[in-house]
Amino acid sequence: MSELVDLVISDSKERMEKAVAHARSDFANVRGGRASPDLVEKLRVEAYGSEMKVLELATVSVPEARLVLVTPHDPANLDGIDRSIRNSDLGVSPSNDGRVLRINFPALTEERRKELVKVVRKMAEDGRIAIRNLRREGRKELESAEKDGQLSSDELARAEKDLDKLTQDSEKQVDEALSTKEAELMEV
Repeated sequence: MSELVDLVISDSKERMEKAVAHARSDFANVRGGRASPDLVEKLRVEAYGSEMKVLELATVSVPEARLVLVTPHDPANLDGIDRSIRNSDLGVSPSNDGRVLRINFPALTEERRKELVKVVRKMAEDGRIAIRNLRREGRKELESAEKDGQLSSDELARAEKDLDKLTQDSEKQVDEALSTKEAELMEV
């Protein structure tokens, strides 16, 4: 295969891996049956004159299945972190003892679990769409190279098969992450 084909395939592979990672990251932000540090680590907090992530300002731990502890490195940031969590879309209120924030996540109802599964499925579909769009971009590059005479039709056909295999593998990774998250959400 030509260098151009290798370049297009490797670029597509790298971008598809990022799309899969993005989908997994989106899944991590959906609260399942268990508490997870991912739920609060990325929240933005006003501290030291700029916006920072909770992860940069505090240690986040999960001592029990439904409890998250947030321990600020500097106690002066406790109120800012508290405010950020209360204003988030998590729907929880942390308890503040002056040193540590305790966030108790109530058990999800069956109805709420089903709603979250729908949300996660939509995220997965968005991930698959992004992967297919990347395949389409790669194909356009390859087809234009064939029109310019840089590729033969046989090389184009082989490259498109490789691109299709890459797309299927990436979609499979998203589907596997989806089924894992669905199982986590439906777990009582």
